[in-house]
Amino acid sequence: MADVVCFGAHPDDVEIGMGATVAGMVRRGLEVVVCDLTDGEPTPAGDPETRAQEARAAADALGVGDRRALPLKNRELVDDASSRRSVAEVIREYRPGLVFCPYPMDAHPDHIACAVIVEAARFWAKFTKTEMSGEPHYAARLYRYFALHLRINPDPAFVVDTTDDMPPKLAALACYESQFIANPANSGVLDRVELAARYWGGLIGVRYGEPFSAAEQVGVATVEELV
Repeated sequence: MADVVCFGAHPDDVEIGMGATVAGMVRRGLEVVVCDLTDGEPTPAGDPETRAQEARAAADALGVGDRRALPLKNRELVDDASSRRSVAEVIREYRPGLVFCPYPMDAHPDHIACAVIVEAARFWAKFTKTEMSGEPHYAARLYRYFALHLRINPDPAFVVDTTDDMPPKLAALACYESQFIANPANSGVLDRVELAARYWGGLIGVRYGEPFSAAEQVGVATVEELV
């Protein structure tokens, strides 16, 4: 059982898009699971073993105890029945109330595929007459984080104040040495992530923020709780 499951196409996607939000949820006592659909390899300076070690270290930095990796294939991620089943079984196993996935518009085909797979799997997970493992479950809410390769300024449904939780996010990203240190092409990623967090935070009057898109309308219990 878990309160939240965050899905990413590759290790580091969740950290880039919503690492501070994850750290904040863990800090507040929620049970958070991160599930990578692929191992993210090959990359110019990485390998499967190194990437798995980095992903575990990053999860530790965020306080996440349970991190899963599905055996789907990097660069060839597609929305098919097998992929939907794999993700739906994760949802049925953990039975979260909250599911997160990437924003469904991006330059990276794997990010698009991950979003489509997860949204379909959210529905598949409630099937009753099926050979899938686990009991039927429908996650009440699904939100999308932004870990984009497109240079766009998305219009989020809401922005989370992550001021108190940026240090663990940056520490988690720093664990991916093969991606952001050993590969010169990505040497500016951490600075850009921090700058983006300042931008989104500034829009809601705080130091740092992370934006999210919503598949459905977002409701609030009380107006005065809004930042």
